Amino acid sequence: MTVLEHLEELRRVLIISLIGWTVGTIIGFAISGFVLEIVLGPVKSVLGPKPIVYFTGPVDKFFLYFKVGIFTGFVLASPIILWQVWTFVAPGLHRKERRFAVGFIGSAIALFAAGIAFAFFALPIALRFLTGFGGSDIQYFPLADRYVNFVLLIIAIFGVTFELPLAMTMLGLMGIVTPSFLRRQRIKFWIGIFIGANLFTPGVDPFTPLLLAVPLILLFEVSILVIGALRK
Repeated sequence: MTVLEHLEELRRVLIISLIGWTVGTIIGFAISGFVLEIVLGPVKSVLGPKPIVYFTGPVDKFFLYFKVGIFTGFVLASPIILWQVWTFVAPGLHRKERRFAVGFIGSAIALFAAGIAFAFFALPIALRFLTGFGGSDIQYFPLADRYVNFVLLIIAIFGVTFELPLAMTMLGLMGIVTPSFLRRQRIKFWIGIFIGANLFTPGVDPFTPLLLAVPLILLFEVSILVIGALRK
């Protein structure tokens, strides 16, 4: 393919992905009330028997639902987006490499979902530490917009970073890294994971980065086993 043909193919991928995201956003906005209840779950578990989350502006509630709808739409459209990315990359791969298409997309979706699930497990722990720090004369007053921004950012960070095994497996299949190299350099990778967890997670508490780093190290070790098995 010429450069112009590659650009035309990229344009097609972007248009289809954007259409998928738009349709997903419409569906996401329709179910945003249900999704918002899930998002508010961690903070409600911290606030006690009568949990209340506040908003301050007359349009804040609408934009809150719209923001949740956009994020939900992206999650719903992610299989379509991943498939389009694969169709763009696949023509440059050998036949034996294209066999991994279903596994690639399925693993990406499963890992992202696992990251979201673990984020919801970690959020109440982090919130209890952050909001419970200090004396009882300082009370947490949760504002809906700031809280939802925090949760969506945490979900995105956990979901994306949980794709680490997939990225490592792709590098392993391409011969860029080997299991023996990863084993020799594992301490350096562990340190890098801890540094990255501290850089990407919001806030200054030590628990949120730790809750991200520990599963990533476990996924790193699992990736070494997976790369070794696939290379055989």
